[in-house]
Amino acid sequence: MYIDTHAHLNYEDRYGDTDALLRRIAERGVERVINVGWDLPSSELAARMAEQYPACAFAAGFHPSDIGKARDGDLSRIAALLERPKGVAVGEIGLDYHYENTDACAQKHMFCAQLELAEACKLPVIIHSRDAAADTLSILRENRHRLQCGGVMHCFSGSPETAKEYLKLGLYISFAGPVTFKNARRLDEVAKIVPADRILAETDSPYLAPEPLRGTLNTPENVPLVYAKLAQLRGEEPEALAAQICRNAHALFRKLH
Repeated sequence: MYIDTHAHLNYEDRYGDTDALLRRIAERGVERVINVGWDLPSSELAARMAEQYPACAFAAGFHPSDIGKARDGDLSRIAALLERPKGVAVGEIGLDYHYENTDACAQKHMFCAQLELAEACKLPVIIHSRDAAADTLSILRENRHRLQCGGVMHCFSGSPETAKEYLKLGLYISFAGPVTFKNARRLDEVAKIVPADRILAETDSPYLAPEPLRGTLNTPENVPLVYAKLAQLRGEEPEALAAQICRNAHALFRKLH
């Protein structure tokens, strides 16, 4: 059985019939999907979907590229959402300096505020970092005391050296479709060095479909392809790695059931 630890099924217009999609996901052996918010409305929808669909849990938070949508009181509303039984993490949060005119100061402020929120809620964090490794590491080191419930570097794309620094902070490393890409030599090396009890897998649907489906709409149906590639890179039996990743997901996301 598989767990997709990070997907965005809360795009209402991307996937068509949600009931049919979840039936297909189950047929592929995917037993749980963590549906991740990027602002307040998407987090609210993820929470509603978790109540409707047994296979779904949810995370709630503000993605760094969406912090401009946040209004006074929204973090309190996120906290209230996460009191629900299937709210498993604060996320996705972090830093993204990919686009021009990024307000790095505002992103850092919201990142720290959401780390504080996770500490208060006693929940792990799901961290997004793109083109911002140095600042992400700096903030996480400064806020290490707020990571008592752990966290994961989602859709990791950095170097082996950067991965080791996150591991020192007690974080998990999660791999998505890019680990299957033919030019992913650096990720190949990272996949080999992550300890067995710190590795996770995801799709980041609807983005980053794995090979041989690259360029198509991604869904949690495809997460077995990520597991299979990780097993190949690590020289492990696919079933054993799948079982280990499922144990890891339950260890980090303690409300996942």
